[in-house]
Amino acid sequence: MNDNAPARSGFPTFGLAPWAIVVPLLGLAAIALGKPSSLTLVLIVAVLLAAIVMTAVYHAEILAHFLGEPFGTLVLALAVTVIETSLIVSIMLSDGAPSLARDTLIAAIMITINGIVGVCLLAGGRRHHEQAYTQSGVSAGLAMLATLAVLTLVLPNFTTSAGAALYSATQLAFVAVVSLVVYGTFVVAQTIRHRDHFLYPEEDDHAHEAPVPRVKAMASAVMLMVALIGVVLLAKALSPSIEAGVRAAGAPQAMVGIIIAALVLAPEGFAAYRAARANRVQTSLNLAIGSALATIGLTIPAVAVTALVIGLDLELGLSMRGVVLLALTLLVASLTLGTGRTTVVQGVVHLVIFATWLFTTLVP
Repeated sequence: MNDNAPARSGFPTFGLAPWAIVVPLLGLAAIALGKPSSLTLVLIVAVLLAAIVMTAVYHAEILAHFLGEPFGTLVLALAVTVIETSLIVSIMLSDGAPSLARDTLIAAIMITINGIVGVCLLAGGRRHHEQAYTQSGVSAGLAMLATLAVLTLVLPNFTTSAGAALYSATQLAFVAVVSLVVYGTFVVAQTIRHRDHFLYPEEDDHAHEAPVPRVKAMASAVMLMVALIGVVLLAKALSPSIEAGVRAAGAPQAMVGIIIAALVLAPEGFAAYRAARANRVQTSLNLAIGSALATIGLTIPAVAVTALVIGLDLELGLSMRGVVLLALTLLVASLTLGTGRTTVVQGVVHLVIFATWLFTTLVP
C-alpha cells in the first residue's frame, strides 16, 4: 500500500499512513480518561502504548529520510529526551523525589549503551556477520559520555562541600553548565563541523527511495511529538500499576524507574534495531550514544534548576555497585567500539553487562 496515496474518506493524511495518525490520537484520548483502574484497562493501555511506540518509529524514519543522517537520529534523541526530562521535572515538583534523576540517568545509560547497543550488534551480526562504522564519531561520543557520567554520577560521592552523594548549590550549577557545554559541542560536531565523522559512506541511507515531500515530513514531525508525548504520559498513567506490581513481586523500588525509562526509550530502541538489521549500524550507534548524551546533557541542567528553585537536595552519587557497573560499561564500550567493526561477540558482552545490572538491581 502506498502511504502517499490520498485518503478516500477525505481525512487529511499528508501522505502518511492513516494508522500513524489515528494511533497517537487514540493515545491522547486514553490519557484524557485518566489512570486505568482495572486489569482490563491496564492491558488495553499497555497495548496502546506499544502501538504508539511503533508509530513513533515510523515517523522517526520518515524524518531521518527527509533530513538525512545524522540529523534524523538527532531529532529522535532530542525529542525523547526533552519529553523525558519534562516528566522527571514534573514528578520532582509534585513529589520532591531527590534520587529520581540519578535513577533515571543510570537506567538510561545502561539501557542505551548495554541494552540497545547489545541487541543491535547481536541482531546485525547474526544477519550480516560483520558490520562497519566510522570510529571517530563513536569514539568522540563515548569520550563525552564518560566525562558527563563520571561528573554527574560518580564525583558527588567524593566532594566534601555537601553531604554524601550530594553537590552543593555552586557545584550543581557548575556541573549543569558543563553538561550543556559538552552536549552542545557534541551537537555542533555531529551536525556542522564534523558531520562526516558520524556517517558511514557505504550505508544504504534510503538512497534508493523517492524523496520525502516537505509537507509529509512536517506532518510526520508533528505526529512524532504527539506520539512521544503519548508514550511518556501513558507510561506515567501506568506507573501506579507498575509500582503496585513491583511491590507485589517484592522487587526494589528502583525497578519502577527502570521500567518507565525502558518504555520512554522504546522508540529509539526499535529504530536502532531496525537500522542494525538493515546493515546501518552507524545509525544504531548514533541513536544509542546520542540518546545517552542527551539524557545527561539536558536532564542535569533541568533538574539542577528545579532543585535549586525548590530547595531540594539532589542525590546524584551512585552506590559502589552502580559505580563498578558504570565503569565496566564505559571500559567495555571503549574496547568493543574502538575498532570500527562489530560482530555478535561485542553484542553478547554488552547484553551480559545489561543482564548483570538488571539482576543485581533485583537481587542487590
